[in-house]
Amino acid sequence: MPTILVEVMPKAELLDPQGKAVSGALTRLGKSEFTDVRIGKRFELTVDGPITDAIRADVQHIADEILSNSVIEDVVAITYPEAE
Repeated sequence: MPTILVEVMPKAELLDPQGKAVSGALTRLGKSEFTDVRIGKRFELTVDGPITDAIRADVQHIADEILSNSVIEDVVAITYPEAE
């Protein structure tokens, strides 16, 4: 059963408080070479059967309307497994 990956990140122009907290922790640990951290979400959608054009359209719709909040987030990647 193939698994489709959907990656969602906060919009670049918005503050990412979780990322800022991690960035601050890295600095306190002496890891100053990392200048910025952004935290997003990863979703794995497993499909029972082949990935068709209809499935791809459904995944795009689900990513845009359900998995992300278009006001504050962008769907940055949808990765489909390579055909076997």
